[in-house]
Amino acid sequence: MRRVLLASTAAAAVAVAGLLPAAAAPTAFGSVYEVTSAVANSATPGNVPAGPADVTFTAPSNPLSFNSNGSADYTIGSFLSTGNATILSGAGHLGDTVDGTLFNFTGSVSVTNLEKFTAGHDDGMTLVIGGVTVISAPGPTSFTITTSTYTGPTGNEPFQLVYGECCGPPGVLNVDLPLVSPVPEPAPLAVLGAGLLGLGFLRRRKTP
Repeated sequence: MRRVLLASTAAAAVAVAGLLPAAAAPTAFGSVYEVTSAVANSATPGNVPAGPADVTFTAPSNPLSFNSNGSADYTIGSFLSTGNATILSGAGHLGDTVDGTLFNFTGSVSVTNLEKFTAGHDDGMTLVIGGVTVISAPGPTSFTITTSTYTGPTGNEPFQLVYGECCGPPGVLNVDLPLVSPVPEPAPLAVLGAGLLGLGFLRRRKTP
């Protein structure tokens, strides 16, 4: 009787575990805002509009890499496609010019104190990790490479990267961010599975 009860409880727990969603792959969440030239010329967190974005997307970081070389592919859709972005909303804006846009990337990264970050960008960008501004180069520029050091604590920290594209092609953003997957919240099914296992062991102790 004990073996039957334990076997059925274990089987139920395995079945429940099979229903749980797989862990999400590390990605950055992005928003695109079509803005005035004054805003696009100053890529800072404070300039990110409060309203809804024109386009939202996710993108992997291996590294985050977007490049629009000339006028023929100087659209939001072409720019995002070079970085293997997955469009979540705003497909109607993908044919709009990428000139005069502000990109806001968010997510979590695994960082080490005094870790160096290098970014290639045309135009401006700001990178903030755990409330610490790591790269501050918000103004228009031809392609340049900026290297800065993270001075915050070691561990998993939220990040925000703001990139502004203005002043005509090319548009370039290239930065390697050590993204980490979001930690899933405890699911009711997982709690149920744990409860079934606990019940099985309790019955095992009580059954003569």
